Amino acid sequence: MDFTPETAAFRADYRKNKVGRIYSGPGHFAFTAGASLAVIVFCVLRLDNVQPLEWLTIPLAFFYSNLSEYLGHRFVMHKKRPGLGLVYERHTRQHHRFFTENEMALEQGRDYFAVLFPPVLIVFFLGAFFLPAYFLIAWLLSANVALLFVATGVAYFLNYELFHFAWHAKEGSWIHRVPGLKAMGELHRRHHRPGLMAKANFNITYPISDWLFGTLDLKDRKPDA
Repeated sequence: MDFTPETAAFRADYRKNKVGRIYSGPGHFAFTAGASLAVIVFCVLRLDNVQPLEWLTIPLAFFYSNLSEYLGHRFVMHKKRPGLGLVYERHTRQHHRFFTENEMALEQGRDYFAVLFPPVLIVFFLGAFFLPAYFLIAWLLSANVALLFVATGVAYFLNYELFHFAWHAKEGSWIHRVPGLKAMGELHRRHHRPGLMAKANFNITYPISDWLFGTLDLKDRKPDA
């Protein structure tokens, strides 16, 4: 596809100044998927005699993850917060300039850097959030509940990364021909509209929290409509 001169210039500058020389997009993707799957498998293999009530952890953790995705996207990635300015900078000022409403597609492997969470943040989330959460939940409830919570949360994160990557796939990709995925990708495309990006469609994955909080935009309308 053809890109506007502004977007083409921003992408070229981003690749030169933000992406490391030895960066590998496929390697980044493999690390994200591999690290996430390793944690999920580890948790599942350590489950022991799970009780019926403990299985409720999965839907509860799923909804918690969906809400966290929504709140983090809406109130951190699109609003500059003290101590979290780099998150706002990377998402609003970089990601939303690299990908605009009509220029959503990745062009090359180095562009993966503009979509996937940096590996250092993945390690941070696993160590600074999921590890303490495991010990706290295991102490308060049970080891099974803690393992199911971590496995579900990490699986949701991987789902987030895969869906977000899919929404920025090249035109003509098979992803754009799957009815459900195409509709969800369209929600994200509208989120990249400048007039809507800080107002609607904050769920990258399933628009549950967007629906609950009234920020789900299903209509293809002008920003000032």
